[in-house]
Amino acid sequence: MSGFVEKPEPIEVPGLVHLHTGKVRDLYQNEAGDLVMVASDRISAFDWVLPTEIPDKGRILTQLSQWWFDQIADLVPHHVLSSDLPPGAPADWEGRTVVCKSLRMIPVECVARGYLTGSGLAEYKETRTVCGLALPEGLADGSELPAPIFTPATKAEVGEHDENVSYEEVARQVGAETAAQLRQATLAVYSRGRDIARDRGIILADTKFEFGWESNSGAGGASVEGGGGRWEGEQLVIADEVLTPDSSRFWPADQWQPGRPQPSYDKQYVRDWLTSPDSGWDRRSEQPPPPLPEQVVSATRAKYVEAYERLTGTSWS
Repeated sequence: MSGFVEKPEPIEVPGLVHLHTGKVRDLYQNEAGDLVMVASDRISAFDWVLPTEIPDKGRILTQLSQWWFDQIADLVPHHVLSSDLPPGAPADWEGRTVVCKSLRMIPVECVARGYLTGSGLAEYKETRTVCGLALPEGLADGSELPAPIFTPATKAEVGEHDENVSYEEVARQVGAETAAQLRQATLAVYSRGRDIARDRGIILADTKFEFGWESNSGAGGASVEGGGGRWEGEQLVIADEVLTPDSSRFWPADQWQPGRPQPSYDKQYVRDWLTSPDSGWDRRSEQPPPPLPEQVVSATRAKYVEAYERLTGTSWS
């Protein structure tokens, strides 16, 4: 089993229609047809959305993404229209809400890896490949790759695993032209993020993006490619969150040491506690995980704040 330990009820706001409750974000649609995306303080681990929230997490993710959208604006357009609070929305939505373009989303998790770890490491140990891409012998956990690679995955529902797939499978699903655009945009944004983070003493080990199609013509148009591929008059737009601790692995550069798991700016405190004897939880059981203790909540929040401050160069308040 997995999913929500306690699934929240959507908040009713005049003029907004609730569309979806995700692991972290709640999605609404306004009367103009735009999407309203609200980042909660929820946190997930091991495919469970936990019952304990991390204070300020949603605001940090939202404002860090906004900062990154500005850094990559010359590479690919983004989906944000406004960060104004919708009329009638609760005060708690301030700073965690964005009004976005309604896109035709592409059903692919676009992952870029510059370092070997996680599911990529597990595959490498078995086959010396990641998503079908051959890699050199002798790499270890945390090793830098000769060059960044595009390692896509299929998108999964809440409580299920994304599944790594080959580039050829993406091309089969969405068309060769779209697959090439996704790879080019993913590696370009990763490379920009890697260089900016490196200047701030942080390694961007890997990250994932979501993209969608925005219609420029307003006239439907003929299909250029099948599936999630481009229609005539559409342009590729980056959506959701970008280069946050929830969508990326950030490591402190001065502590990087290949051959072991790296310390990271994310929810590692949560994972470590859940798998420790202190939690009393067996992740292989069908029981949901327990609430987090205060010291784990505080330490996790501090990591999110530190990532925001080091990357943006501004204090969190």
